[in-house]
Amino acid sequence: MPKNWLARRRKDYYYREAKREEYRSRASFKILQAVKRYGFIGPGDVVVDLGAAPGGWLQISRKIVGEKGFVLGVDINKIEPLGYPNVYAIVGDIRDPELAARIKAILPRSADAVISDVSPNVSGIWEVDHARQIELAECSLQIATRILKVDGHFFVKVFQGELFNQYLDDIRKLFSTVKVVKPRASRKASAEIYLLGLNYTSP
Repeated sequence: MPKNWLARRRKDYYYREAKREEYRSRASFKILQAVKRYGFIGPGDVVVDLGAAPGGWLQISRKIVGEKGFVLGVDINKIEPLGYPNVYAIVGDIRDPELAARIKAILPRSADAVISDVSPNVSGIWEVDHARQIELAECSLQIATRILKVDGHFFVKVFQGELFNQYLDDIRKLFSTVKVVKPRASRKASAEIYLLGLNYTSP
């Protein structure tokens, strides 16, 4: 790993804060900032986190939902347990058409929120990476439509590019309000952006 990259990372404010707060990832602050602004996760909620490894978003979700909520993390890689009885994690590929049924079998009821920070393995070829990321975002949306309650919420990462507007239109057809969100913790140089669909309208 390049030394200059490591040096920049150690100087990064959110990296240092994540270490101090014992969060598993600096990305924890992205979901925390978005929830503080838009309030789409609350105490007692059922939350499904797609692409949850290493568990930073799980930590924040559990912190918000408290003891009466339920959080399920899904990732293609195994997630180390957080140690809470109401936080569960499974290994699964969001491209698997059977995954939504697996998730529903675990949840105590329909989800109040589905959050997704899924990213592809970056190739360095922008058109390829953008297309792959939108594909994963579409898979996340398909899962959300099968497990969300009516009026539930969906928060997903996308890469900006030529396929962005079509994906944005797809979300607008399913949610009463859609926000484009760039949390402060998301690096300015990054092409990542988040879409927040509020109040799911289609059963």
